[in-house]
Amino acid sequence: MTGRHLILYDGVCGLCNRLNRFVLERDTGGVFQFASLQSRLGQSILRGYGRDPDKLETLYVVVNYGSESAVLLSKSRAALFVLKTLGGPWRLAASLRVLPRRLRDWAYDLVARHRYRVFGRYENCLMPSPEYANRFIDV
Repeated sequence: MTGRHLILYDGVCGLCNRLNRFVLERDTGGVFQFASLQSRLGQSILRGYGRDPDKLETLYVVVNYGSESAVLLSKSRAALFVLKTLGGPWRLAASLRVLPRRLRDWAYDLVARHRYRVFGRYENCLMPSPEYANRFIDV
């Protein structure tokens, strides 16, 4: 899939912020942009797709963000899309799609349930470094 993609992440989650840094360092083509789930934009997008904006335990990716063909992916589908799009050795993770989605999402939910305890939680959304600030639409 081509075009820009928007990652919606929990801005106070240590794991989510690590994921953002991981993507930024490997996304040499700059196809990913970012917005926190807590932001006005994140809340608006979730409402537009009929999702509860108060539930922050899910990673979302809006594929082809801003186009008429935009699609919202969540949980394991979103994570695998990011890895596949990054290419290189990360593309191999797409092979996990052979596992049933229910099983993948169960594993995703298990990590999500314990992410604050394992990876930490911030009081406020972290601000991006100046070199990446233009990739963040709303924090």
